[in-house]
Amino acid sequence: MILKAFITILLILLIAGTAVVIIYDNGDSGRKLAWLLIIALLPIVGLVLYFCIGINLRHHIFFKRRHERYEKTFQAGTDERVNRLLFDPVRTDRLPEEYRPLARLLASQSNLTVSEGNDFEIITTGKRKYELLMEDLRNAKESIHMEYFHFGNDTGSREIKHLLMEKAKEGVEVRFINENIANFPISSLYYDDMKKAGVQVEKFTNPRYHLVNLVTLLNYRDHRKIVVIDGKIGYTGGMNINDKYFLRWRDTHLRLTGGAVAGLQYLFLDTWLMAGGSLDRPVRDYFPQPESDSGKMVQIVPDDPQAELPILQMSHEWAIQRARRYIWLQTPYFVPPEPVLNALLCAAASGVDVRIMLPARADNFFMRPANRLHFRELVAAGVKIYLRGGEFIHSKTFVSDDYLSCVGTANLDFRSFTTNYEVNTYIYDAETAVRCRSIFEKDMEISALVDQEWLSHLKWYHRFAEGLVGLFAPLL
Repeated sequence: MILKAFITILLILLIAGTAVVIIYDNGDSGRKLAWLLIIALLPIVGLVLYFCIGINLRHHIFFKRRHERYEKTFQAGTDERVNRLLFDPVRTDRLPEEYRPLARLLASQSNLTVSEGNDFEIITTGKRKYELLMEDLRNAKESIHMEYFHFGNDTGSREIKHLLMEKAKEGVEVRFINENIANFPISSLYYDDMKKAGVQVEKFTNPRYHLVNLVTLLNYRDHRKIVVIDGKIGYTGGMNINDKYFLRWRDTHLRLTGGAVAGLQYLFLDTWLMAGGSLDRPVRDYFPQPESDSGKMVQIVPDDPQAELPILQMSHEWAIQRARRYIWLQTPYFVPPEPVLNALLCAAASGVDVRIMLPARADNFFMRPANRLHFRELVAAGVKIYLRGGEFIHSKTFVSDDYLSCVGTANLDFRSFTTNYEVNTYIYDAETAVRCRSIFEKDMEISALVDQEWLSHLKWYHRFAEGLVGLFAPLL
């Protein structure tokens, strides 16, 4: 009886103490309420989940320390040329005046500024990405750097894996960051083959860390998709490496050349050293001078738990609020934080053409009601919501006013904006914006418009599911 009473008192104190920690946190109020509700309903399970994935560690000293190694390595191995290539703010002044504040905002956390001399292809099919990537990998001469949220064990993925192994045997420096928690079902033997062939592989979440550090990392996933070849060719966007993307899903990706590749290289090397990797040469050797100064203006924008501000969320707010004629967005997961939701409502109510495209059928059961959570208020405000049929759309893009475009890894949800390591690419160019708009219009051809009639056909249990999932929306 004494032991039982002691355990009960200890549990009550733990619950009360955790509640105080949650209330004291200066994060999103909806997120705090969701955790309080979970702990109230399922005390033991809730406490375990909270301590594993719930503690708000954004800009915690732990993440800053993980970056310190790269900061020291970069400072020791950089030079004036590389610093100008990555950080020179002068190029911001070459943008139209109304977009200069956005460029400064986007550079405020990472210091990565606008780059010039860029050329790129907007890729909308996995088949095209696979063909381009395989060709570029075959032609690599010095280095291949690869960082993916998902890297599969299927036909297309294994072909890329074997090519990486071949290039390593040829003497090319091949580095691969394994997002091991997201790829947990894949055996470590899959990566041992790569190591034996000379590919340098590092786990993003390294079990060598002591238990406290490991627990803090479990909820902070590397959601980026980055390839850098010889420091001259870069890939980034929504597509992971597996056959779903190569053969079935509709997504948007970029193949880049020019100054923007340096931004991707900078991010990869940061994550590489943070994960425990090493470099064989001074940092400056990984940043060749772009071959041309003529080309499009592009800005690589990372977000991660080290950042003091949720920069990708804030950039969406800025773009939505500053749109004058239209802003069209695509995302597979739509659970926007309140500031983004309010920006969408305000823009639509003020006469801006706001369109949001989502998949007609989400790829997991709880995202179906979650995606519908705000449909009624958005439609009432004048937002046009399109549900794309056909293959699942995984694209994370927006285009605004025939000038500003964004292709990235970040979804319109809390996890991408507050927890994950993400990277978006902002393009300041009228021709590109027109191209992105045409891609959206092509997708509209197989999309259904959500209107009041569509909403009226939802059953009572759909409404109930939306309300239930809505309680936990800030945790999705």
